[in-house]
Amino acid sequence: MADTPDDNAPPGETPIQRALRLKKAAIAAKPKPPRGGKFQREQAAAAQSSSKSKPWMSR
Repeated sequence: MADTPDDNAPPGETPIQRALRLKKAAIAAKPKPPRGGKFQREQAAAAQSSSKSKPWMSR
């Protein structure tokens, strides 16, 4: 990689700060899984009901 100045780099940024900023930007650019789907509802129901977490107790 070449040491090219970044357009949005703050002045006096250290290489470690630059790496962390670029890493956070790369993570933020990734697609996020959908929220509030069936899996989340099942997890919320399991947290309230102990029977969901003990499948061997079902009849």
